[in-house]
Amino acid sequence: MSDIRLLVVDDHALFRKGLVSLLDEMPGLAVIGDASNGEEALTLLDRIQPDIILLDINMPVMDGLQTLSVIRKQKPEQKVVMLTISQNDEDLMGAILAGANGYLLKNAEPEVLRNTIQQVFDGNAVLSPEVTARVFQAVRRSQLDRNKNLLSDREVDVLRCLARGQTTSQIAGTLYISENTVKTHIRHILEKMEVNNRAEAVARAAQMSLL
Repeated sequence: MSDIRLLVVDDHALFRKGLVSLLDEMPGLAVIGDASNGEEALTLLDRIQPDIILLDINMPVMDGLQTLSVIRKQKPEQKVVMLTISQNDEDLMGAILAGANGYLLKNAEPEVLRNTIQQVFDGNAVLSPEVTARVFQAVRRSQLDRNKNLLSDREVDVLRCLARGQTTSQIAGTLYISENTVKTHIRHILEKMEVNNRAEAVARAAQMSLL
């Protein structure tokens, strides 16, 4: 079996050179190029064909996320592992949304790095254990934000009244609006939440943390 060919991209020369040496000592791996920023990496990609790019995020000239976006447009199938010190949610989610195949912190043990490279080469997506929980938290926050924006403030008011078991006329009295307006709001709520009746709307709202 041929070696997994790697391109290392990092602006810190000492770390980059040390990483290249470390990888070259690992059986089954071969570093075929290294670069200090995204622009250099993209230039190299025109000449070499790495199996995997190990890409830092915080770099001058062109950072890792910008570089990843360009790579995805030019070479959609290229495998990229972000190798960084950043545990920032914006960097983490930005890398995932931009199409990174892996996200590994620089404090990882050599064997973890080796395993990550192999896993990504085999077609898997890999996250550093330290950031996995943050991904789930970020996804949940994002989902909650979308849920909150699904309904207008007035529709949420109506939904809360429905949750208390109020009738159309009672909701109208509580919110000082007409019964026809209440019915319109309820129709919109059912449509937006993709449910068939008031009870389903209340149940779905509870699941979505809207109440």
